[in-house]
Amino acid sequence: MRLGEVERLRGELAEFVADVFASVPGRDQRRWGECCLRGLMLDGRRKSIQPMADRLPDGNMQALQQFVNQSPWDPLPVRRQIAQRLCEAIRPEVWVVDDVSFPKCGTASVGVARQYCGALGKRANCQVAVSVHAATDTASCPLEWELFLPEEWAHDDRRRQRAGIPEEVGYASKTHLALGLLDRLAAQQLQVPVIVADAGYGRSVAFRLALEERGWSYVTAVYPKEIARPVTAEPYQPAYGGLGPPPLPRYREPARPLHQLVDADTCFETVTWRQGSKGAMTSRFAVLQVRPSGKEATHAAQEQAGGRSRWDGGLPLRTLLVEQPEEADAPTGYWMSSLPATTPIADLVRWAKMRWRIEHDYRELKHGLGLDHFEGRTWRGWHHHVTLVTAAQAFLTLRRYDPKALTTA
Repeated sequence: MRLGEVERLRGELAEFVADVFASVPGRDQRRWGECCLRGLMLDGRRKSIQPMADRLPDGNMQALQQFVNQSPWDPLPVRRQIAQRLCEAIRPEVWVVDDVSFPKCGTASVGVARQYCGALGKRANCQVAVSVHAATDTASCPLEWELFLPEEWAHDDRRRQRAGIPEEVGYASKTHLALGLLDRLAAQQLQVPVIVADAGYGRSVAFRLALEERGWSYVTAVYPKEIARPVTAEPYQPAYGGLGPPPLPRYREPARPLHQLVDADTCFETVTWRQGSKGAMTSRFAVLQVRPSGKEATHAAQEQAGGRSRWDGGLPLRTLLVEQPEEADAPTGYWMSSLPATTPIADLVRWAKMRWRIEHDYRELKHGLGLDHFEGRTWRGWHHHVTLVTAAQAFLTLRRYDPKALTTA
């Protein structure tokens, strides 16, 4: 946005900041928060503190630096208020779980390590963050963030101290971080919609089971090599020979990869899920019922039955959505869901495909609002920065979607 456009929005922005930054102590601190948001929305190649301060008429590099990197304000209440307002305004159909990477030089920035970097498509020096986004077909915005802390940081006291990492923060997998973010959002009494994730999360049976234990529905991408059994598979009880413990129930045929469960008899139908820039987004889909059969799924079934000795061998049914475009010789996408197979296929497809909104978010967050332009090195600074960028996108999202939503009650 140009300076004149940003200046014309100062009244609306001031109301928005007064509400979402109400937990930040001190009028002066909130003033610099509002100044930061204007700097992030303002046109400019770099959105780090010095360039923003130079572009703003009331910019003050020292004050902005203090607010972002040193000031002790808590970002969590700010993000809670943003999430509350967004969910009330856009009424999301899904929450999308994903992660994003930030290429970095050097080793001093908090959480930086040599790891897979999605932004570069290879292993590289970078930070990785897990995020949860609210989305509909027409609007989306991040609700929560957590920085992934690699194992090499977890026990390095010197690096932790220099980066200001809280004592209670240690190594946790990305799926564990995602569940923590979802729990945090659910604790706000927000209505949890369908959870959507790519195969990086969907491949974890433990992650899917954790969603089910919380009573949440999901549609997550999975890899075709995941093993399962068809709906018709039934366990049998082998005869007891009289020696040792009785044998456990078992299936006569081994589990097969998902792609082997799709055959010539699978019924595909054409579904259009949204209008794209080049016309209707259309493909062919099929819905199957399968019994996920890996070690994690089997162990979970035994646990739910009260132990191995009480298990009847049955594996729960799950819904599998399969995509195979007309021109393709084989399926190109698989999604596992806890929703019943009677769910309208158009809804399953729309939710599965709604993950595209997160790419829209990351593009706007990075290229338009400077998400990856942060030059600080501390845990506090990083969380302050992503909270400010989230607030800037939330303001723009609400203004585009429903300008009345910017008016506080």
